[in-house]
Amino acid sequence: MSAQAIIRRYKRIIDLIETGQFPSMDEIMEYIERIGLKASKRTVERDFEAIRNEFNVEIEYNSINRGYFINREKSLAIDSFLRLLELVETANVFQESLKESKETLNYIDFEYEGNVSGIEFLQDILMTIRNCQRIRFQHDNYHSGKSKKYQMKPYLIKEYQGRWYVVGVVSGMEEVRTFGLDRISELEILTKTFVPDQSLNLKERFHDVVGLTYSLSELTRIVIAVKSTQIPYLKSLPLHHSQKILEEKDGETLVEYYLKPNYEFSQLLFMHMDRLRVLEPDWLVEEMNVMLEKMRAMYAR
Repeated sequence: MSAQAIIRRYKRIIDLIETGQFPSMDEIMEYIERIGLKASKRTVERDFEAIRNEFNVEIEYNSINRGYFINREKSLAIDSFLRLLELVETANVFQESLKESKETLNYIDFEYEGNVSGIEFLQDILMTIRNCQRIRFQHDNYHSGKSKKYQMKPYLIKEYQGRWYVVGVVSGMEEVRTFGLDRISELEILTKTFVPDQSLNLKERFHDVVGLTYSLSELTRIVIAVKSTQIPYLKSLPLHHSQKILEEKDGETLVEYYLKPNYEFSQLLFMHMDRLRVLEPDWLVEEMNVMLEKMRAMYAR
């Protein structure tokens, strides 16, 4: 069976368990068979084991509810795993549709965000991260207009807004940097290895921020007031995973976040300023006011 088919079965199992209904083994097998996939009890058990060992997602049995559930406290990589399944499933849909008809692309309108190059480096960089190998590459800085060669200890591949980035420690600077794969060239995989610094915990750093700019500051409680008509959209596409709907009052709904504010989060708030306003903390309210004044000044010219 192809790796793609196995991942597809993983997704169907996770989809069912994620409903929170504690499906039994028989119900899982019946569901898989109903959607056209076949798997024995032993196959499903092996899937559980593979999902646990390869993706750090813990599927456990609840004896009280007599069914399976995902232990999110133990599943450190659950969000990344779900995103991977989503990407694989999307690719599978397009692949199958193209097999049926080459006219499929006439019925799909992709969002165009420029020339997203650098994807060809993904596999090599992932390999170097697993093997703790250093890499060297040329990087184009759009801000300065200059190009510079870097050597890096790669730790993490990160996706943001349809683009891919490599995060790691730059040699000579000994600081963590993030580089867009679409801006690098002349990638070299070096034979020299390194011992990962476990204290960096880069993935955890990004967990509490939006986008690429992580912060070592304390978590901050942020409260915004949103037009109640916008809440269904906000629920379907949260600004951050910590999002919590609090209460509705006078046509507005209060929404709470616990995160480390950064440039990307401020930009995200500002993008929706006609539909929301920041209530807490005071310094963020002031930051939004400053941004509004700058915009007014630009249009007053």
